[in-house]
Amino acid sequence: MENIFIPEGYQRVMPYLIIRNAEGFLPFTQQLFGAVEKMIRRNEDGTLMHAEIFIGDSTIMFANASEQWTPMTAGLYVHVADADASYQLALKLGASSVMEPADQPYGRSCGVLDPFGNTWWITTTQSGN
Repeated sequence: MENIFIPEGYQRVMPYLIIRNAEGFLPFTQQLFGAVEKMIRRNEDGTLMHAEIFIGDSTIMFANASEQWTPMTAGLYVHVADADASYQLALKLGASSVMEPADQPYGRSCGVLDPFGNTWWITTTQSGN
């Protein structure tokens, strides 16, 4: 195994999203997943240059799309306590349905497309699955 230094609070692989309206992404994730702001860096004009949030023990980095940095969205898989409740809340926060909540072999799962272009696969897994 390689000897790689990874700073505390980071994982070896982390998503980095470049999205339109990055300012709106932060409250969306805070309200839906309880995200905690870790870092915000702004350009001289006040626009969001780089931000980092924690969702549980996972870090997501994101930035505002620009002429130089076009949007790069992602599909993200997240474990939650109640997939049905998270799905309904996501819809109230402006997401659209990709897949309604349903029982799967691995747990209760659903999918939403957030207002920023990312697809979230929201899943509640019972122990043993």
